[in-house]
Amino acid sequence: MATDTEFDAETGIPSFPMVRSCPFGPPPEYARLRSETPVSKVRLQDGGTAWLLTRYQDVRALLSNPATTSNRAHPAFPATVANTQAFAQKGFLLSMDAPEHALHRRMVTGEFTAHQVRRLRPRIQEIVDECVDRVLAVGASGRPVDLVRELALPVPSLVICELLGVPYTSRDIFQKNTEILLSRASTAADREGAFASLRAFLGELVTSKDSEPDDRLLSRLIVKYREAGLYDHEHLTGFAMLLLLAGHETSANMISLGVTVMLDGHPADLDSLVADPSLMPQAVEELLRYLSIVDYPTSRVLLEETEVSGVRIGADEGFIASGTAANHDPEMFPDPELFNPRRNTAGHLAFGFGVHACLGQNLARAELEIVFNTLFSRVPGLRLVEPTDRLPYKDSSVYGIHTLEVTW
Repeated sequence: MATDTEFDAETGIPSFPMVRSCPFGPPPEYARLRSETPVSKVRLQDGGTAWLLTRYQDVRALLSNPATTSNRAHPAFPATVANTQAFAQKGFLLSMDAPEHALHRRMVTGEFTAHQVRRLRPRIQEIVDECVDRVLAVGASGRPVDLVRELALPVPSLVICELLGVPYTSRDIFQKNTEILLSRASTAADREGAFASLRAFLGELVTSKDSEPDDRLLSRLIVKYREAGLYDHEHLTGFAMLLLLAGHETSANMISLGVTVMLDGHPADLDSLVADPSLMPQAVEELLRYLSIVDYPTSRVLLEETEVSGVRIGADEGFIASGTAANHDPEMFPDPELFNPRRNTAGHLAFGFGVHACLGQNLARAELEIVFNTLFSRVPGLRLVEPTDRLPYKDSSVYGIHTLEVTW
C-alpha cells in the first residue's frame, strides 16, 4: 500500500484520491489540510482540479447548500472516479437535482424505511445464519476461512438480490463487473465493457419483470411508475443498476473491515458486545464513522459563488465535501483516530448528508448488526490469520479488503 500523497510537480497541488497509509484511518494528508488549508485545490485523475473540503462544518454546510448540482454530466463535476460520466445516465439518483430527484426518490423511499427494514430482519438473519453455517463447515477441517468469500460478500448480495428480484445465480455478473467499475487499476475499455454488461443484464431483467411481475421491489417499482405515467425502461434499468451496485459492494466491505477492526486489539470491546448484543447498534455507528469507506458520492458543483472558511469558491467550480475527512475532524469527534464503540457518533457523515443521503442506510445498518452479532456469538475465539498491515486492501473507489482469512 502506498504511503505518500502525490503532488503536482509544478504547482504543489496534492492529487485526489489520496491513499490510506494505514489499514483503517483516512489518508494522513487530510489532517494536515484540515489544520492548515481546510479548503484546498486538488488535482483529479483527468488532470482537472477541484476544491477539497476537510472540516466537518464546511462539509455539512455545502452538502445542504441548495445552490449546488449533483449532475455528473456538468463539465466542472469532479472526476473523483475514472467512470464519473457513466453515473450521469438515466436512473442514477445520485446524479439528479431537484425537482427530478425528489420525484424519483419518493417512488422508492417507502421500501427502505426503518419499519420496512424491520420486516426484513428475520430473512436477513436466516441468510446470515446460512452463511455462518458455511463458515463453520469450511473451518471444521482446520484450514483458514476467507470471510469475504463465505460471509461478507454473499450476505449483502443475497439480500439485495432477494429485495430486487434478481436471480442469485447471476451474482457473478454484478460482482465481477462492479469490481471492474470501482477498481482504479481498470482501463477505460474495461469499465465501458463492465458498465455495458451490467446495463444489458438489468435491462433484460426489467423487461422480464414488466411482462411477468413478482412481489419484489423491481416489479413494484414498475407498477408505481406505470400508474404515475412515468414509466421509462432506460430509467428503471439505471435505477436497478444503482441499487444493485450500492446494495452489495459497500456493505460487503464494511463487514470485512468491521470484523478486522474488532479482531485487531479490541478483545474487551468484543467481549462486551457478545455479552450484550443491544450494544451492537452503537458499535456499528462507530465503525461507519471510523472506517468511512467511500468519499466520491459527496462531490458537487457550486452554482453560485460561495465563501467557505474564508475561501471564495466560484460558480461552476467543483468541490469534494469529504465525509471521510469530516468523520475524523477532532472538533466534532475527539480523538477520531481511536475506535470507541461507546462514542457518541450522532451526526457522522458515513451515509452522506442532505437530500442525497444514502437511501439504503437502514438496510445497511441491519445487515451489519445482524452479521456481527451472529458471527462473534457463534464463532468464539475468532482470530485473523495475517496481521492487519499484511492484508490485501483494495485500491478502489470503495475501500475494502480482497480476502480476509480467519481461524479459531
